[in-house]
Amino acid sequence: MTVEILAQRNARPGRDEEVDVVIVGAGPSGSVAALHLARAGISVVVLEQGEWPDYDDYTGARPEHELVSTKLWHPNPNVRDSPNDYPVDTSTTDINPLMFAGVGGSATLYGAQWMHFLPSDFRVRSMDGVAEDWPFTYEDLLPYQLEIEREVGVSGLSGDPAFPPRGAYPFPALPMGSVGLRGALGMEKMGWHWWPGSNAIPSEKFGELNPCVRRGTCLTGCPEGAKSTTDRSHWPLALKAGARLITRARVKEVETNDHGLATGVVYIDANGRERRQRAKVVILCANGVGTPRLLLMSGGSRNSDGLANSSGMVGKRLMMHPFASVLASYEDPLDSWRGPFGQQVYSLEFYETDESRGFVRGSKWNCMPSGGPVGVSGATGSKVYVAEEGRFQDFWGANLHENVARRFGHSLIWGIVGEDLPEESNQVVLSKDLVDSDGLPAPQIVYKVNENSNRLLQFNIDRCLESVRAAGAIETLVSTPVRESGWHLIGTTVMGDDPKRSVVDQWGACHDVPNLYVMDASTFPTSGATNPTATIMAVALRNTHRMIAERRNQKVA
Repeated sequence: MTVEILAQRNARPGRDEEVDVVIVGAGPSGSVAALHLARAGISVVVLEQGEWPDYDDYTGARPEHELVSTKLWHPNPNVRDSPNDYPVDTSTTDINPLMFAGVGGSATLYGAQWMHFLPSDFRVRSMDGVAEDWPFTYEDLLPYQLEIEREVGVSGLSGDPAFPPRGAYPFPALPMGSVGLRGALGMEKMGWHWWPGSNAIPSEKFGELNPCVRRGTCLTGCPEGAKSTTDRSHWPLALKAGARLITRARVKEVETNDHGLATGVVYIDANGRERRQRAKVVILCANGVGTPRLLLMSGGSRNSDGLANSSGMVGKRLMMHPFASVLASYEDPLDSWRGPFGQQVYSLEFYETDESRGFVRGSKWNCMPSGGPVGVSGATGSKVYVAEEGRFQDFWGANLHENVARRFGHSLIWGIVGEDLPEESNQVVLSKDLVDSDGLPAPQIVYKVNENSNRLLQFNIDRCLESVRAAGAIETLVSTPVRESGWHLIGTTVMGDDPKRSVVDQWGACHDVPNLYVMDASTFPTSGATNPTATIMAVALRNTHRMIAERRNQKVA
């Protein structure tokens, strides 16, 4: 970055300066909006409660990586306990929400699996009689999906028969490796669908992104700068285009006037001082927990149930993708510490509804390496596949050495992502007891894995065991549902055409506050069963293009 762009990182607007747009959150959706608005000549300030990532802090290239990463880079903010995070009350949830505060957002710690939602995901009500249809279609979103892929630098192989035809990915797929080949072998023996993994990791140098060296430490930050996160793919360009970014800025309230229009936000800066950022338009990109939390904290005496909540749907219908995993060990070596971690192959064999299975909707599987010796030992809770009912004696003495010798370099993981149905009882509320370091109420998660999800996961686990055994597995470990798996925070400010049953319209504009927008996954009516980052960024791009085209018609205070 140039000196001028570096200075722009924390270029604070002048006191009482009103900008065209203020964005809360510098993760995937906020980054997309900031870049494209700035390029259109619109003045933009982005407030991010975390900091810029320091790639020297990532431990993936160090010998002590497995020992220290489970604290420093744990995806659960309650475990990581960084001053930039807020705590989450998880006393009433089956699954812990996972997130990260910083430029690039929670994608800093994602596996970079790049998957579009399928056509059926937009028509769940029409096809299966549950949940709600989206107010637009797969075909409507596809051009924005393809544009975002070029911005992100996605690698993959087109032609997957599970999807409609599409053009080539920007970069060739990463190597499948021995892990991917063995996973594919099991699927071939069963006659089931599989396809080489598509990942937000370019297979050659691209902009600020470096070639992947396949360390397999994607979930704890990429020390190579190869994993595509928006601090590298979007922010250098956004700053150059004139966007301004303020870090360590914790937003506490969206302000409105007597006419019910947003006038800006109040935030607490790095020195603990309360500041105000005035803006004609406010965009929330704080994830499916942070966005409803902020709306519930806003509104004042005029909106005692929270801002933009005349429908009563703010915080409701939280979806987190109940997750199961199968670790399978084999006699022959698989080099299973090598990356990419996210997905070397994936399967959509059981994605669509088949009523004979006893549940609706389906799942996506992704085949991953099993990592280093600490992880495969089962002695740490950092790996998603550790059997929660594991015996203590397996983590000690001779048994520990035998388990590591059998699994390390010889095992793979199939991760099973189950579609989560929207239920109003699963929700984000404000905690009555827990507060963050600034005294603001923490979010509380009220969430229960429903019977449909339990049946779905068990069916898929049984099928997965058939697949890995067909490929010669000598040992399997199953974990279901995994508590530390709430990566995907979806549905808490749902979009729709009816203001009585939704929070925002199809363009992300709040029905109650027309110059207040939401552009993260909290707007999604359904969760699909694929990793949502690709769809989050595509929806944000679609909304932003519309905002730019209609800016002269935008109602403002």
